[in-house]
Amino acid sequence: MRREHSIEPGWFEALYRDQGDPWHFATSPYEREKYDHTLASLPQPRVGSMLEVGCANGVLTELLAGHCDRLLAVDVSQTALAAAAERCAALSNVSFAQRRLPAEAPDGRFDLILLSEVIYYWDDADLARLADYLRGALPSGGHVLLVHWTGDTDYPKSGDDAVAELRQRLGDAVDVVTRDRREQYRLDLWRRR
Repeated sequence: MRREHSIEPGWFEALYRDQGDPWHFATSPYEREKYDHTLASLPQPRVGSMLEVGCANGVLTELLAGHCDRLLAVDVSQTALAAAAERCAALSNVSFAQRRLPAEAPDGRFDLILLSEVIYYWDDADLARLADYLRGALPSGGHVLLVHWTGDTDYPKSGDDAVAELRQRLGDAVDVVTRDRREQYRLDLWRRR
């Protein structure tokens, strides 16, 4: 049975505090394949400014850093952020912030916003807020890259439903550049009109 409301930050904090790497980001073949696909799908070899939502313990953050001038990585879990900051300590173009999106979305505009394994944690109201945020945070020609697991969960949305709902809420604000489905996940790249 699906949860009705967005998952609270405390749920994520407990996971990271108790398990360290609850989804095995550092060791999972699934995650490695997905990270490689994510990097290969970036719209340019180098991106000016990037926002990574839900950076977790920074495994993907570390890989993304070599593909952008500036990277702001955010997460709701302080424990996860501490691990990410330690992993990326030598990377001067990466900064971290504890934020709960979309309510605490950062100011500014980003050439690319990465939403990897996050939007299915949000309910209808938060997806509507996210769509509003994306309209303002992405300049014309900016991109949003979404990567989500497509298996069963008890989250407010499935990966497919969350992506479809966000796309519908954005309407003609974005064009679909890439829609790629693999055995366990989907990757979508959209471009701001």
